[in-house]
Formats: sequence, structure tokens, C-alpha cells
Amino acid sequence: MNPIAPDGTEQCESAAKRRLTRRRFVAGGAGLLGLSASATAAYAGAIEPMSVSVTRYALTPPRWPAGHKLTVTVIADLHAGGPDMTLPHIQHVVDVAQNLRSDLVVLLGDFKAWYGHFKTEPVDDALWAAELARLQAPLGTWAILGNHDWWHDLEGVRGALANVRIPLMQNDAVLLGTGERKFWLAGLGDQLAHWIGPGRFRGVDDLPGTLAKIQTDDPVLLLVHEPDIFPAVPDRVALTLAGHTHGGQIRLPFIWPYFVPSKYGARYAYGHVIENDQHLIVSGGLGTSMIPARLGVPPEIVHITLGV
Repeated sequence: MNPIAPDGTEQCESAAKRRLTRRRFVAGGAGLLGLSASATAAYAGAIEPMSVSVTRYALTPPRWPAGHKLTVTVIADLHAGGPDMTLPHIQHVVDVAQNLRSDLVVLLGDFKAWYGHFKTEPVDDALWAAELARLQAPLGTWAILGNHDWWHDLEGVRGALANVRIPLMQNDAVLLGTGERKFWLAGLGDQLAHWIGPGRFRGVDDLPGTLAKIQTDDPVLLLVHEPDIFPAVPDRVALTLAGHTHGGQIRLPFIWPYFVPSKYGARYAYGHVIENDQHLIVSGGLGTSMIPARLGVPPEIVHITLGV
């Protein structure tokens, strides 16, 4: 220990050391924050988007008969294309989905990626469609279109699905199943199909016309791309399935609800929603939109068991 001089030199040196320590601490903290932010960004861009999980729901909505068991695999927002949804990743997604061995497979639109200068590896329409064609289910694989399909390559997506004989539904309904286990599968046209100005769109959806095609009292499963239609869905529908939101895609505390592509914010952003005894399930989807990154909402295939 240095002796304390009458002029207080040692005390001044100690104060200087404390200031230096605080500066080092702040600099070190900033470095750690920067490192943490970089690691988080790397995870969001290179790791989480490349995963795939299965999210399971089991329910019997009021309009679905108890004991009428139906399993459904839901694939939403594939957004085929690199850097994250490359052909090998699509193949893996299809393998996982097929291993679920559901009664029914539904595809909820947005089949191709649109990243602008972020896009690194296109996947040919014939290739992603051929992978989806590997999905087999006793009641078939059925599809609807999403907003990006309408905005960017409507005829390409339609043609790709037609070539692999995946039925595309637009304001239509079909009766599936046999005997006492029949149900209606209805597919709605996209609600944002035509851009008509900043923040303004004209849809091709016709919910009343779609439901008017339902001719029996059998339960109804409704496919929509955007979940914002849900408040208008009548209780005639047992369950509505939606995608589009990606679950928010980048879930940062207090911020992410403002970036969910829905006029309702986080209300229909993700998961199982029950309002007035009506049921909605929103998939977090598989691919990415705008930027090729996901954080806090990993890519998912949804598996639903009804009638339990």
C-alpha cells in the first residue's frame, strides 16, 4: 500500500482507479451487449429458421361431434426459397409432416419466398410442388392461396399445384369422410389479393358464398390464409385454420405485436384462440417473409386432433 501523502495523493489515485474501473465496466458491458445482439441475430438468421417442430392441439369444439375423431396436418407459409427454406429443408419438412400420418393435410398458402435482395437461392416451382405432392392422407391434401401467391406469381403457383394434382380451393366447400364421420372442408379466397393503395386491399374472399355451398348439417372445417376474417365467421363453422402471421416472426418484448400483419395486432397472432365459443388455430408457419429471420417463434407444422 502506498503511503498517504499530506496532499491526499493516494486518495486521488484510488479515485482515478475507480473511474477507470467504471469505464472498463461500461465498455465491457457494451461489448457483451454487442456480442449478445450479434449472437441473437445469428441465431435468428441462421439457426431458428432452419428448425422444424410439431405443435399439437387436441380439442372438441362445440360444433364438432364428440367421438368424431379427425387428425389434420397443417402446413402454412412455406415460402420456398433460400437462404432458409431450401429444397433440402422442404424435403425435411415433408418427411416430418408425412410421418404424422394424419387423416387430412391442408396447405394454407404463401408457397414461395419473396425477399428482394435477401433472396439467395430460388427453388423451382416444380421442385417444391413435387415435395408437397409426397404428402399422402386418406382424405387428401388440399390447398388455398395466400396474399404473396396473389401478389407475386399467381399463375406460377396455381400451375405448380395443378401439375401435382393438389386441389386448390377458393370460396369452395367439399364434403369429405363417410357414414357418420362426414364433415365439410371449406376454403376461402384470399382477403388481401389485390393491392389498391397504401394499406388498402381488395380481397377475393366470399365467406357467405362459401358457406352457402354447405348443404348438410355435418361439421365444418374452414381454411383461411389471414386470420382477420375470424370475427365474421358464424358459429356454423366448428374450427377455422389460418396462417399468414408467422406468429409475429420476430418476437421482441413489447414490440412484436405492432409488427404482426393483422389489423388486430396480437389478438390473432398465434395459437389456439377461443372467442364466443368459436375456435381458431393460427399456425406460426414454416418460412419467413420480408427478412429471412425468425426469433421466438420457430418454424412449425401443426397437428390437430378433433373429437377427443
